[in-house]
Amino acid sequence: MEYNNQTTPPSFYESGAVTRQTNAVMKRVYVRMFIGLLVSAFCALGVASSPAALSFFFGNQLVFWGMLIAMLVMAFVIPARLNKMSTGAVLSCFIAYSALMGCWLAPIFLVYKLGTIVYTLFITAGTFGAMSVYGFFTKTDLSKMGSYLIMALFGLLIAMVVNIFVASSTFDWIISIVGVLLFVGLTAWDTQQVKQLSAMNLDPAMADKLATMGAMNLYLDFINLFLFLLRILGGNSRD
Repeated sequence: MEYNNQTTPPSFYESGAVTRQTNAVMKRVYVRMFIGLLVSAFCALGVASSPAALSFFFGNQLVFWGMLIAMLVMAFVIPARLNKMSTGAVLSCFIAYSALMGCWLAPIFLVYKLGTIVYTLFITAGTFGAMSVYGFFTKTDLSKMGSYLIMALFGLLIAMVVNIFVASSTFDWIISIVGVLLFVGLTAWDTQQVKQLSAMNLDPAMADKLATMGAMNLYLDFINLFLFLLRILGGNSRD
């Protein structure tokens, strides 16, 4: 996201508006992230509890791949068109994305025991919270780490695709561990990125869009961290 065209008068910093705006934006980030997680959870539970819904989403290849492609397109299009979209449109797209993700995650309730899912969810929440707090308060510049994490993310995606054909349980275990470490780091980095951007003298509309995009980034960190932890902790709980 480019905000270099924003101007920041000296009075903005001198008045203490930086702290107020940063806190306001970060509050909206976490609230919207939580709403997105709730939407995903309800959609996942709803689909998992309905044989008809499961058949519609996963028994039809066109619907399944269409849902997956739609999420991938939205993940790239929303940030790219952020400046041209209204605040309501950005928020609506995030909620729609959360709903699609929830439907796509529904099968985990058929693969893993509910106790394992809840247990992993609490561990994910604790780990995510700790790393997000670290990213918010640390004085260390994590920008260099971020570039390495992005490269590692592409490497992880390639490894996951390769393992589809190799089908190695050992390789799958390694991928899961690397995935956990990767999204732990990304949580801290994304939090710091949102905090730094929210400190700029943005107009209210742009600040609101930033809050939604920040929520989406952290939402994805949380979901991926949860899924990789579930693959590790739920290895012996498959029905």
